[in-house]
Amino acid sequence: MTNLDRIRADLIADPDNAWAKEAGYEPLYTAEPSAKVALIGQAPGRKAQESGIPWNDASGVKLRGWLGVTDEEFYDPTLFAIVPMDFFYPGKAASGDAPPRRGVAQKWHPRIFAELPDIRLTVLVGSYAQKYYLHAGRGGSLTETVRSFRDYLPSMIPLVHPSPLNVGWHLRNPWFEQEVVPELRKLVAAALKS
Repeated sequence: MTNLDRIRADLIADPDNAWAKEAGYEPLYTAEPSAKVALIGQAPGRKAQESGIPWNDASGVKLRGWLGVTDEEFYDPTLFAIVPMDFFYPGKAASGDAPPRRGVAQKWHPRIFAELPDIRLTVLVGSYAQKYYLHAGRGGSLTETVRSFRDYLPSMIPLVHPSPLNVGWHLRNPWFEQEVVPELRKLVAAALKS
């Protein structure tokens, strides 16, 4: 059993996750020691959780397009470590999905990332990941943080969530597709070649 296997077993056995185990949910993340790109989002969506495949929805299709990778590359854990802020679907909220549970990333991310020495690029998808990893270094809003993406290069890049619900944001912020996405593709390609 590898250290990553032990971490997964501990995560499943954690009393805080008993509700997920009772629901038949597996923790939804992938990681191998040779991974080059870390992808940190908020939490699995319902469809992804039910299928057991991270980002298995329209958001994931959009995200893979932004990254410039195939499904095979994206789901290869020797290339991408997909480690959300919460490992289980948190349920619905008044608008969209509920946020990731507090304390989950603080408890598990240090153990997981200690086993991933080859990460060259960390992609922070959405405000929860950005708040946790960028702390006071982030902008006053998600838009400001993403617009200032160059400030976090070359090791990190913040993105807006690729949800279809964010169509209005994209209409108001065409610079994202024009500036951020091309740079993201270059960074991902370089990280995967390293």
